[in-house]
Amino acid sequence: MTALTALPAWQDTLKHAQRLQSIDLRAAFVSDPARAQRFRLKACGMLLDYSKNRIDDAALASLFDLARATGVETRRAALLGGERINTTENRAVLHTALRAPRDADIRVDGQNVVPEVHAVLDRMNAFAERVRSGEWLGHDGRAITDIVNIGIGGSDLGPVMACQALKDYGTPHIDLHFVSTVDGWQLADVLEGLDPATTLFIVASKTFTTQETLTNAKAARAWLVAAAGEAAVAKHFVAVSTNGPAVSAFGIDTANMFGFWDWVGGRYSLWSAIGLPILLYIGPDNFRALQAGARAMDEHFANAPLEQNLPVILALLGIFYINGMGASTQLISPYNQPLHRLPAYLQQLDMESNGKSVRLDGETVNYHTGPVIWGEPGINGQHAYYQLLHQGTELVPIDFIAAVANPKSPREHHLIMLANFLAQTEALMRGKNETEVRAELSAAGLSGDALEKLVPHKIFDGNRPTNTLLLDQLDPAGLGSLIALYEHKVFVQGVVWGINSYDQWGVELGKQLAKTIEADLRSPHSLTAHDASTQGLIDYVRKALKA
Repeated sequence: MTALTALPAWQDTLKHAQRLQSIDLRAAFVSDPARAQRFRLKACGMLLDYSKNRIDDAALASLFDLARATGVETRRAALLGGERINTTENRAVLHTALRAPRDADIRVDGQNVVPEVHAVLDRMNAFAERVRSGEWLGHDGRAITDIVNIGIGGSDLGPVMACQALKDYGTPHIDLHFVSTVDGWQLADVLEGLDPATTLFIVASKTFTTQETLTNAKAARAWLVAAAGEAAVAKHFVAVSTNGPAVSAFGIDTANMFGFWDWVGGRYSLWSAIGLPILLYIGPDNFRALQAGARAMDEHFANAPLEQNLPVILALLGIFYINGMGASTQLISPYNQPLHRLPAYLQQLDMESNGKSVRLDGETVNYHTGPVIWGEPGINGQHAYYQLLHQGTELVPIDFIAAVANPKSPREHHLIMLANFLAQTEALMRGKNETEVRAELSAAGLSGDALEKLVPHKIFDGNRPTNTLLLDQLDPAGLGSLIALYEHKVFVQGVVWGINSYDQWGVELGKQLAKTIEADLRSPHSLTAHDASTQGLIDYVRKALKA
């Protein structure tokens, strides 16, 4: 494959980035009255305003040239067409098929996968209706009131994020709980106060061998059995897995096992059976709306020209800052509290996908790839880390996300939230220059040395780049579109960088070493050799546990 750095469009993009490092965005808006309208796009129930970025028409043209030169359109067709674009694992990547309509035809190795997808969704819907209606009964004949999802990574982050975001659409008589960490405190905290007779567990593990998930599942099983006996397991456990024998050996009826496919990556799987807790919580109609929102974004991504394509624009802007201006992080700043788990979800989606240093052809990259993704609700951030964003030395591009409509929030609260949301994007762009600072301090009654000493501390450079994403409303369809937007953004960036966004070999080594260290901790003597630091820590822990 042609080296990215050898492409004329790449060199041109870097030149534009260098030129626009010191752009005066205030002046850009004054000199170009149409800037805000031109750098704005509405699609799929959301408005993207990207006018407060360090860009101009020439820079954007270069970025779109770069997308075409790196084959974004060709790779997009391969992704959506079911080709095995995950080359290191020889798999297709078809999370889009999970939300395709029933009459769609999407093929992997010549076979239409859509009927199989809908067969599983139909079983999920039927099961969810039984639980939600009270038809599904626990061992003593009572209906389910609490559901505990036991999973980790993509089997946890997507469902918990979506259920939190769509809490207003949740079933009132069912409480949802999530357990992911192998730290026993989390499971104990969740189980405290729950009634075994009215609790349903979902064990989410494709292979049914994931250590953290199985450790928690076995502990939950023991808790149930102690209260109700072995026969109760089949009434209170279901599985999201493909390992029928292991599921059956656990005591789960395989009729209540919901599977998915090797072309579904964990961090892209909430649309599959991994989304069972979402479906149970918000119901089939709302789950279909969630899928429909994502499908609308899929269609927009597939058909819109690059220059009018939301995921493409977000992806290219990110590349502009990462590779052209040296930004190493990306802040996700949702202002709606229900989206408080979105940054954590996008951390995995982005960093596990594009945190790579080797190209598809096996060659080491000589440019930066995926950024560090971080964030939390913006109002909290304003009183925590926004100081660095405004006056710090780091360049941090920010995605501001909010819903225009929020029926549950009192109007006064909502207006204050939106005012802060919009004000931060303006403040980061405008900054505050020396003349303004002096005038402000003089108006406050300061003069002489007191004024002069304070002036440099109150200057804001401004020109800090932001994207503003305004959802029409935070409903299932809106959330579906938002998630799919970022899925496709990550894909486009991976294509430009020439990496495989769909494997995750980097997580394997730690797991392998953990097994050997666990054996060492259980033994009075180390069974394997370690470096001096790790060996010393093993000895320290082993000694402390004996005390």
